[in-house]
Amino acid sequence: MLIEFSVANFRSFREKQTFSMVAAPRLRKRNNVFKPDVVGEKIPELLKVAAIYGPNASGKSNLMAALRIVVLLTNTPLSAQPKPLPVAPFRFDRELLNQPSQFEFHFISCGQRYEFQLALTRDRIVHESLTGYPEGKETLLYDRRYSSSEGEVYRFGDSLEGGRDLHDTWRKLTGARVLFIVQAVANSSEDLKQLRNPYQWLESGLAAVSDDMRRWADASQEIAKQIPEFAEQISTFLQDVDVPVTSIRFEPIDSPANDELTDQSLQQAAIAGSTPSNAGSKKSKTTLTHTSALGTADFEFDEESGGTRNLIGFWLPWRVVGDGKANCTTLIVDEFDSSLHPKIVANLVRKHINSPSPKQMIFTTHDTHLMDTKLLRRDQFWLTERDMNGATQLRSIHDFDGRESEDLDTTKADTGDFRLPAKVEKWHALHLHSIAVVRDFGHIQPFWSFAKIASRGNVI
Repeated sequence: MLIEFSVANFRSFREKQTFSMVAAPRLRKRNNVFKPDVVGEKIPELLKVAAIYGPNASGKSNLMAALRIVVLLTNTPLSAQPKPLPVAPFRFDRELLNQPSQFEFHFISCGQRYEFQLALTRDRIVHESLTGYPEGKETLLYDRRYSSSEGEVYRFGDSLEGGRDLHDTWRKLTGARVLFIVQAVANSSEDLKQLRNPYQWLESGLAAVSDDMRRWADASQEIAKQIPEFAEQISTFLQDVDVPVTSIRFEPIDSPANDELTDQSLQQAAIAGSTPSNAGSKKSKTTLTHTSALGTADFEFDEESGGTRNLIGFWLPWRVVGDGKANCTTLIVDEFDSSLHPKIVANLVRKHINSPSPKQMIFTTHDTHLMDTKLLRRDQFWLTERDMNGATQLRSIHDFDGRESEDLDTTKADTGDFRLPAKVEKWHALHLHSIAVVRDFGHIQPFWSFAKIASRGNVI
């Protein structure tokens, strides 16, 4: 599960901006947070949901792209022809054009906390490091750095499994555009868990939903056709958000046959933020049975409303996150309200919050109706805006003045007209980089310091 994420020099992000799923202490709505299960370490509660607002072109989608970067790199086949890496620097600052984009992930995998740092240009990976925290003790696993003068320099932690010879083999196999952890896991036995456990989260811990819901809907129908149990799950999913579909069935029609789709292949596609290439051509007709007070009626898929078709598509990534094997997966959805009705979005958010499992969802939206403190807490709302230099600034609404029960002014969400609390302004005077620094883990300030500061009454 995701604890915190930082990005710098990527698209509209100039200086380091930090997004945190750490819950602020002493706020109500305890159902909106969960206690992460970490062995030998006391971790603050994490948020189940975070909503990111902002005007058009303020950087919301760029934040979603930044979150997905490690998923793209870990899901690229090692045998594939090397392509330019999927990054772009902040273009308004000429000094940054030739500098790498930087990303930092703090996450939990298999009961342990990790920190993964990555810096890369389109041509190569410049820095990659992984640090584990077994029972809270900082332990370097590996560090990889490149410079034009020294080339690539590796440093391996004393406790890293495998031994010097195997480490050297992994190093030699790793190309300039390939993550070291990908090569290491691909060329090690199942018994070596030290890198495999964090790799599993980097590869599949973030499930991204694209805005092409028609393709998602095709994929959902394809898997439901092959596995009847999933057709029942889709019906139940629709009913839970007040769409009265009581059954779904498939009738064969003449069309070219598709390659067989499996539950695993569709889940992998959901994690990677894409849909299977062979899920687009139908070879059956989908019929949905609706039930009302007057009885039942059948409708073909193409007769359904756009919202219902989009919901059928959204079921697949929703199921991936809800699967018992994927409770550590975080669902990220860009423009949640662009393809679903606001009331349905609110129902899905409420359904996610009420789930007993420790699932997370992060989404961007323009729908200010969701800025309702009856549903979400203040620390679950984030804002993006561009400054005078064209750089995206990312802020939590909890860092601005206001009471927890106070309804948020939706016009302020569109204009960014929120007033900083006096204590945060004072911190600015002390040369802190930004409000987000109180949430920044970093090497100097441990991540739980924000909770400690807040618990002393300095923030709330």
